[in-house]
Amino acid sequence: MKVDIYRRPEPQNKFTYLIVPAGQPIPEEAVNSDWQARQQGVNVDESQEHLHPYEIDNPRAQIDEKGYAITSVYHQVEGQANAP
Repeated sequence: MKVDIYRRPEPQNKFTYLIVPAGQPIPEEAVNSDWQARQQGVNVDESQEHLHPYEIDNPRAQIDEKGYAITSVYHQVEGQANAP
């Protein structure tokens, strides 16, 4: 599936990622001015149980349910200057 990837900074130099199907807007309940567009039209295997390096659990189920998939607070990604 092609997705657009967004990222937002979190405390302690960590990041949360959000993916939406390519070309779709971020759904209203997830709109946040802190989201930064990272990549567009990226192919990911949304059938994976855990999507690395974005640390998103069950992306297909999340997208089917909410229209987007997001990093769990338990899996926030350690910050790096060149993180995806």
